[in-house]
Amino acid sequence: MKLSHFNFDLPEELLAEYPAENRDESRLMVLHRDTQKIEHRMFKDLIDYFDEKDVMILNNTKVFPARLFGNKEKTGARIEVFLLRELNEEQRLWDVLVDPARKIRIGNKLYFGEDESLVAEVIDNTTSRGRTLRFLYDGSYQEFRQKLKDLGETPLPKYIKREVEPEDEDRYQTIYAKNEGAVAAPTAGLHFSKHLLKRLEIKGVDFAEVTLHVGLGTFNPVEVEDLSKHKMDSEELIIGPEAVNIINNAKAEKRRVCAVGTTAMRAIESSVSSSGTLNEIEGWTNKFIFPPYDFSIANSMITNFHTPKSTLLMMISAFAGHDFVKHAYEEAVKEKYKFYSYGDAMLIL
Repeated sequence: MKLSHFNFDLPEELLAEYPAENRDESRLMVLHRDTQKIEHRMFKDLIDYFDEKDVMILNNTKVFPARLFGNKEKTGARIEVFLLRELNEEQRLWDVLVDPARKIRIGNKLYFGEDESLVAEVIDNTTSRGRTLRFLYDGSYQEFRQKLKDLGETPLPKYIKREVEPEDEDRYQTIYAKNEGAVAAPTAGLHFSKHLLKRLEIKGVDFAEVTLHVGLGTFNPVEVEDLSKHKMDSEELIIGPEAVNIINNAKAEKRRVCAVGTTAMRAIESSVSSSGTLNEIEGWTNKFIFPPYDFSIANSMITNFHTPKSTLLMMISAFAGHDFVKHAYEEAVKEKYKFYSYGDAMLIL
């Protein structure tokens, strides 16, 4: 498969600027792989497709307020700093992206907050926009992290042109988010309300939680026509014994095992045994899934509608079949489904 196979015309007005008023009332397109049938439902109708002892795999990562704005020393230029990952707790070293990058060189200092009590020094260039910063703050590590949280804002994706609003703090987070470490939400999970989760639980659906801290690598554009040459950034991954047991038992009993989102799918596919079962893992993954690919664990998945040429669209095509997904996306554009992080959802069976 080539990059150009994943291009399509996406009208700009279909990129969702805001989420649906209620989490579980976004639209749901249901794809049946066996019959190639497409249904148009609401997300809360999801419950109709699952039975007792089926399993949903949730990514419980929690988004932290990763976007900071600082001022460059001397010039006072406003610089956006996007926190990617902590490299060293003791030395307060972080990998970040800076914008505008051309102004930021090794040795520069950036000042944050009205009192400028948080300072960062640029100590390395990692990529064209990437830098390593050493933060200087007069306080304990806990106080430093709290300061980052106080100064940071919800890292909405760049395509959302509006300013961040107070409700984004809640809505750009799944209701089951626990382990802080993501710079982007696992967006398929944003559609679950407390009420829907409760109804699924009452019906006897089991939940298995995994953690994949979503980095920006998920959204990095693919710039090579030959997909086998694209390299994904590594993301931190934790799958514990409880999730492994729930998932492997359901698989052995031929139940429906549903990955909620591309991140949950990538997590489980990154830790498969030679016999096709799930293993525990605590580490990193840079797995890139594109067609053709044989999935080992999940036999269904929930996902949002993705942008052209994205690695996420490639994974969906590998799971549901390239031609079927292409047809479904044409239908989605025609029916004016909303795309991307705050958009509508798709269930692939």
